[in-house]
Amino acid sequence: MAGVTPIEQYVIDKVRKMRQEANMSQASLAALLDQSEGFIGDIESTTRNAKYSIRHLNELAKIFKCSPRDFLPDKAI
Repeated sequence: MAGVTPIEQYVIDKVRKMRQEANMSQASLAALLDQSEGFIGDIESTTRNAKYSIRHLNELAKIFKCSPRDFLPDKAI
């Protein structure tokens, strides 16, 4: 993990899992978030420092029809 904290990695992993379960490509999710095609790839890469913001989590919750809380662990990491 290059500069990504455990909580940030948890969120990244959770979004990746939800994206894959929805059979959604990185590029299509980036388009729904109005981001560049490589945006999700940069976040999911272990060599980049990219991460989701609170605004992104809110938009992701709309896309996946869930609560922004669903991207966070039940207890502190």
